[in-house]
Amino acid sequence: MMSRCGATPPPPTAPPLNPGEELTDEETRIINDVLARAAKMDDLERQRIHLLSVRLEDARRTACGDGRSSCLLCGAALGAGGAAPQLCVRCGKHVCGACAARSDAASSCLCPICKQHQEVQKRSGAWFFKGPAPRVLPDPLPLAPPPPPPLTVPDGAVDEEASPPRQPERRPVAVQEKKEAAGGALPTSTDSPPSSLARHAPDGTSSREDEDDEGDEDSDDATTLGSLEFSLLYQQDGHQLQCCVIRAKGLKPMDSNGLSDPYVKLHLLPGASKSNKLRTKTLKNTLNPTWNETLVYHGITQDEMSRKTLRLSVSDEDKFGHNDFIGETRVALKKLAFDRKKKFNVCLERVLPVKKAVGGQSRGMALYEDDAHEGEEPAERGRILVSLRYDSGRGRLIVGVVRCAHLAAMDANGYSDPFVKVCLKPDMGKKAKNKTQIKKKTLNPEFQEEFSYDIKHGELAKKTLDISVWDYDMGKSNDFIGGCQLGIRAEGECLKHWYECLKNKDESIERWHLLIHDNSGGRFDD
Repeated sequence: MMSRCGATPPPPTAPPLNPGEELTDEETRIINDVLARAAKMDDLERQRIHLLSVRLEDARRTACGDGRSSCLLCGAALGAGGAAPQLCVRCGKHVCGACAARSDAASSCLCPICKQHQEVQKRSGAWFFKGPAPRVLPDPLPLAPPPPPPLTVPDGAVDEEASPPRQPERRPVAVQEKKEAAGGALPTSTDSPPSSLARHAPDGTSSREDEDDEGDEDSDDATTLGSLEFSLLYQQDGHQLQCCVIRAKGLKPMDSNGLSDPYVKLHLLPGASKSNKLRTKTLKNTLNPTWNETLVYHGITQDEMSRKTLRLSVSDEDKFGHNDFIGETRVALKKLAFDRKKKFNVCLERVLPVKKAVGGQSRGMALYEDDAHEGEEPAERGRILVSLRYDSGRGRLIVGVVRCAHLAAMDANGYSDPFVKVCLKPDMGKKAKNKTQIKKKTLNPEFQEEFSYDIKHGELAKKTLDISVWDYDMGKSNDFIGGCQLGIRAEGECLKHWYECLKNKDESIERWHLLIHDNSGGRFDD
């Protein structure tokens, strides 16, 4: 026996796999992918062998000779006055020289039928198994179910609806008695959860859509605010966000008669202003109002859908005083799937809208500004929906001013009196200048007006279309809100819109364009 002192130590090896250890989800997916690829390769191989088998059967079916005095395949006469016969070494039949197929041995030949039969056996492995090659793949391994998403709640809060019931821990009686004797009675869980717990609607959606908005709410008020049912739909092609306010149930009474005069108001956060404020009609003396009213935001881009939050607040209208806030809910728009309606039925929350005081008192839209998002994005001047179409039959360019959205407020009342100017430059004279009608006291005007310019298609590449939005002021100069320029020298969406108009004649193309506030050098004339 060799002495262990002089023996060379064995090289380090990986620790053996514990038989009881389970595979991870990543290892299971890799194994399943390998099995799937093997099954796919088997299917392709079976299809190829099937084609060879079909060719073999066709050759046997089309054979028209007896293989003695005539060719087995083509039926040509053999012997004297005919073709020289060739003997197949497998089946012993005769074929003509044209139909004979050389085998691997130079001195022997095979008829086409035997040649194809040999190929089928070689490809399928039947030469070894004396039949079709058996191959059975194992079934894919089952994946572990994904863990439920963690519920974020404040410290000490327990969500009894979201978390599954806990099974009592089984301990030996001696151990349990020992613990009770050492530390006293075991603590018991409270029956009622804290009031800061997020509530869940019947359809499973949480009423707290924005986790950043944490406000102190009274537990008594939180149970009596009521619920709001609504649906959201974002149409990607039309850049429209549609909010259908359906109904509310069990609202908190705010009037002395035990009822309320409720209405729903919508804002887009951050950057709430009157330009993105929408509201429903007011329903009198009810705690269970039914609106069935659809409110539409126009010109909402995909970028805004990824970073904006929709705030829905329910208030009680008072004719002789300030309206009373009842409750609200918020929805992060990035959670919506495009072109697919999603319904919500959520409990209202008592989130106080006052975030900070402005000038000693919180007034106007400062009530709805978020400190966390303040200064994130520059103030927008609005956007405009323009349609372009070149009429090749009449040789004219038709410009349509459809509507504007989210315009900047230029008057003291928080609104504007907007109108749009359209000018085709250069060298078009006064006939190139047009303007729409004035829309009073609105930040989302709808014009639906068209202007035409007689011009050849080849000259459009040298022209620039100036579009500007103005606020009308009686007795003094008008205020410039914003504008955009379409043409070959433009950039981004403006250049793309102009190029598509030149490329697609007799086709109306609509695009939204952001309004810029740069009027240096008098680019947009008043």
